[in-house]
Amino acid sequence: MRLDKYLADMGCGTRSELRRRIHKGEASVDGKTVKDPGFTLKGGEEVLFAGENVSYEEKVYYMLHKPAGVISASEDKKAETVLDLIREPKRRDLFPVGRLDKDTEGLLLITNDGDLAHRLLAPGKHVDKVYEAAIDGIVTEEDVRKFSEGLVVDEMLTALPAKLEILKTETAADGNSAMENENARSFVRITIHEGKFHQIKRMFHAVGKEVIYLKRISMGPLTLDEDLAPGEYRRLTDKEIQALR
Repeated sequence: MRLDKYLADMGCGTRSELRRRIHKGEASVDGKTVKDPGFTLKGGEEVLFAGENVSYEEKVYYMLHKPAGVISASEDKKAETVLDLIREPKRRDLFPVGRLDKDTEGLLLITNDGDLAHRLLAPGKHVDKVYEAAIDGIVTEEDVRKFSEGLVVDEMLTALPAKLEILKTETAADGNSAMENENARSFVRITIHEGKFHQIKRMFHAVGKEVIYLKRISMGPLTLDEDLAPGEYRRLTDKEIQALR
């Protein structure tokens, strides 16, 4: 691999920027300064750039706790993206695996492993995606039944059967049943196998309720690290990577 491509892949700069800096003597290979951007690396060499060791990784994996207000995209000229949250030098071919709505928070996998992403997102794989949500209104056992049977949401979406669990329901404390229904809020957990546009929001809308908060807590075997605050991220462990594969 060319030296400039190696450094570009690892997020050290653009190819044009790197060529200029390599010519100035900012790169070394196995302790020797290299000024040729096209210098061929065979693998296993110690590469330094601007005095910092740069180790090459073919595949990288980040767990991100996506905050609300950030879009699930690789780049955008107007809005902050999930890749903007990865503050360390990073590969230029990273992308989010799937999408979370802008106002949804929770687990998002960032990687450059296209094969893994396909396996996690392919409809035929039926990978569980688990969310917790706050719902405006009282979620009933009838709603649980409808979710379990699958929902004709609208002319564009028929949702596959999903698991809906009622965690708790909060109502007004004044004893007025009408007021309780009006101000009720339900907390639920939903497990789906798809990831269609606004799917969970549209499913609840189909049963006459609105989602007021939504957070993804797991995807397949990967569970959001409780120590990660919104906007924080970490590398996946070897055990987590193997479980995903």
